[in-house]
Amino acid sequence: MFTIRFHGRGGQGMKTASHMLGNAFFMAGFEVQDAPRYGAERRGAPMTAYVRADKQDIYARGIIRKPGLVVVADDSLVPVAAAGVMSGFTAETVLLIVSREGSETWRQRLNISSPVKVLTPLTSKLPLVSAACAGAAASLCGKIEVEQLIEAVKQALTGYDDKLIEINVDAAVRAFEVVKQDRGIVKQLPESSASDYARPDWIELPLETADRSAPVIHAAQTSVKVRTGLWRTRRPVIDEQRCNQCWWICSSSCPDSAINIDAQNRPVIDYEHCKGCMICVAQCPAHAIESIPEAQAQQEEKT
Repeated sequence: MFTIRFHGRGGQGMKTASHMLGNAFFMAGFEVQDAPRYGAERRGAPMTAYVRADKQDIYARGIIRKPGLVVVADDSLVPVAAAGVMSGFTAETVLLIVSREGSETWRQRLNISSPVKVLTPLTSKLPLVSAACAGAAASLCGKIEVEQLIEAVKQALTGYDDKLIEINVDAAVRAFEVVKQDRGIVKQLPESSASDYARPDWIELPLETADRSAPVIHAAQTSVKVRTGLWRTRRPVIDEQRCNQCWWICSSSCPDSAINIDAQNRPVIDYEHCKGCMICVAQCPAHAIESIPEAQAQQEEKT
């Protein structure tokens, strides 16, 4: 059975990528499951999607614990424990990662000997990430022809305009060709057996007095050290020349209270905790807040 797990952030289209790959497997004559799994269910938050494909009936359900292929659309997810990118990773697992770093760099960082294939970002346009990941995954599995991939991408994007479908098909085919020399590298793994499954047991929790066991919040901002800004794929940037200082609009619309006001009554974005939802960009009446790719912003900070 092929077991593929996609990792990305909300808004990057990993659910769509899994659907594209699942459709392509189905056209190739496989039984298929594909499904997403959300956590915080917010734009920028880590999420996963799964594809199982087999020539036999598939009785397994739920998340994939032993993936044959792990696809990572955003390399900043790797160090995020909640994303679980390396969960269940074995010597037989192939890692496909969208990154500007090389495969040897990732092999050393993760201390793994498994094959690592790098897909250089084709474009900064987010919708293409999903199509590229689906195309590369289809090629690495080795059972899907490019014509089946193209048809699967078109079906997944039914209802969108022809131009958008065309550029997504192009991204999928380009990624398919980029990793074609490793076609078939992903192995089919045996289905996990349930015979040695250990049922969860009860955990006895002795009663304690309320002053010891009841939840206690000692002060506000207890999550200040959780750097949710790492979730961000796009960064809002304030143009000081165009800002009218109507800070009550952008600051009150921010769902994470990540826009503060400085001593000169100017809005200041807390990038440690801004998740990049871009609500402030949409709400700013002066259009003084621009949205740029996070990778571009970090590169500009270095120069």
